[in-house]
Amino acid sequence: MCNQYVPPANFDEFRQIYDYEAENLTGNEPWFDEAFPDRTLPIVRRDEAGMQLVKARWGMPSPPKYLSKSGRDSGVTNIRNAGSPHWRRWLGPEHRCLVPVKRFAEPGPDGRPVWFESADGRPMMFAGICVDGWVSIRKVRDGETEDDLFGFLTTEPNAEVGAIHPKAMPVILRTREEWDAWLTLPWHEVRHMQQPLPDGALKQTG
Repeated sequence: MCNQYVPPANFDEFRQIYDYEAENLTGNEPWFDEAFPDRTLPIVRRDEAGMQLVKARWGMPSPPKYLSKSGRDSGVTNIRNAGSPHWRRWLGPEHRCLVPVKRFAEPGPDGRPVWFESADGRPMMFAGICVDGWVSIRKVRDGETEDDLFGFLTTEPNAEVGAIHPKAMPVILRTREEWDAWLTLPWHEVRHMQQPLPDGALKQTG
């Protein structure tokens, strides 16, 4: 599964790549140059004031049966079964987000990451879901913490990803119309977006 990707370096690069109006609530400091699970990373979400660029911790709440004996929840980064009761409560537009990404990695046959980026240079965002103020134990030493969390949907792979990782790929949205629809429309109108990119839309970068 995709547990490694590269976001834009900062808000200025986000604006250059996406030309997408969003209020910056991430501050002025640089973002992580590489995304791993449990890091706090930029996402785009919508509220009554409009589009916002905020930070959230990568890893949605796990189903209770998967929590460790200590109660620790390491989080779910990739969500495939949107029909599960655990995930259905977060499929409405108020819990959807976009995850800006320049390139992402899937594990190759030897376990090493193989990187993919847009073949034609079109910007990419993962189709994500998020929840604010979730109380859980992410790390035992920290005890309970309250966090804004996110993850993104996956689907069957297209040809490029499937040649390396035949199980799944992230759901990737590439146009302003798709981004706006994902953040605003009811689930029954956007559920079809949980599909792979067309073959040829990605290229390997290493």
